[in-house]
Amino acid sequence: MENITTIQIPVNLKNKLGQLKDFTRETYADVISKLVDIVAEENMELSEQTKADIEESRKQIKKGKFVTLEQVKKELDLA
Repeated sequence: MENITTIQIPVNLKNKLGQLKDFTRETYADVISKLVDIVAEENMELSEQTKADIEESRKQIKKGKFVTLEQVKKELDLA
């Protein structure tokens, strides 16, 4: 069995956590774990390849080599 601890949180925070449950019997530990995973993912450093791709995209945009959403909608007959 995992080691378990007790933490004190305000009731309004507990209620917010309850609203984030995907199903009724999901534990608060599961909800907190999902939130921690999301934050950890957001704080991850971008790879060098991703950084290079972003820089290349910025250069293409500055050169005017891009398509707007409106152009795509018109091309796909969605506008």
